[in-house]
Amino acid sequence: MDVERLGGSCGAVVQGIDVSRPQSTDEIETILQLLDEHLVIALPRQQLDLDRLEAFTDELGGRDITPYITAVDERPHVIRVIKEPSDELNFANAWHTDLSYLPAPPAYTVLHAHDVPAAGGDTMWANQHLAYDTLPDSMKEQIDGLRATHSAGMAYGTGGYLEAVAGKSSMTVAPSPDAHASETHPLVIRHPRTGRAALFVNSVYTTGIEGMDPTDGAALLGRLVAHATHPNFTCRLHWEPEMLTIWDNNATQHFAINDYPGERRELFRTSVAGTAPQPV
Repeated sequence: MDVERLGGSCGAVVQGIDVSRPQSTDEIETILQLLDEHLVIALPRQQLDLDRLEAFTDELGGRDITPYITAVDERPHVIRVIKEPSDELNFANAWHTDLSYLPAPPAYTVLHAHDVPAAGGDTMWANQHLAYDTLPDSMKEQIDGLRATHSAGMAYGTGGYLEAVAGKSSMTVAPSPDAHASETHPLVIRHPRTGRAALFVNSVYTTGIEGMDPTDGAALLGRLVAHATHPNFTCRLHWEPEMLTIWDNNATQHFAINDYPGERRELFRTSVAGTAPQPV
């Protein structure tokens, strides 16, 4: 096995792992340990059909459903992430943590590339352990113990952003009034495997800070969101066909760059079921 780091803060390309065949318990533990260390791992040349993608997701901890996005026919746990050459917008073109608005957001996301542009279409991730570690002590004292509200309403709610721009993307989104519901999570969470502290806020789904004056809460949230995705905490991956990438949603945010007009990009995504975020 060969591990090449993507950046100084997170991410690695790992050669020598073949997940096209069933993985043993020890092999899955090796993958999870790599994720504990690097938070994002990319595995080149993984020849997977959708059956094997779902089975591998089960081996990592079990499949989860993504609300408000129409899944692949007869595969409720698989999302087709698509941008056709005529599309203006791509999917996930903002810093976020997947499904942070759920009571138990996914532990990991799995994304398998089928068709990617020769240049562009990269994804970036930001290390949220470093985001927390580098906060001033006074800020840590201020936010430890606080909880933030999360909601999918701005993105997926009826009248939300994705409904307004539906004609600019080939993604099949199903806006719903249910998306305006909210969930609360700690501002600082404890990683379920390593115990490390991580900042848990993002610009798409985090809507406020519980118990704070809305104006003061918005100001604090704005500072934290800006800090969380500082370039010093990031890595960037250029996709290749058949590349499989896995990332830790308890410790990262990600951003899909939209810099490939007129070209096609198609990937298939699953989520690994997680647990409710716990405070440090």
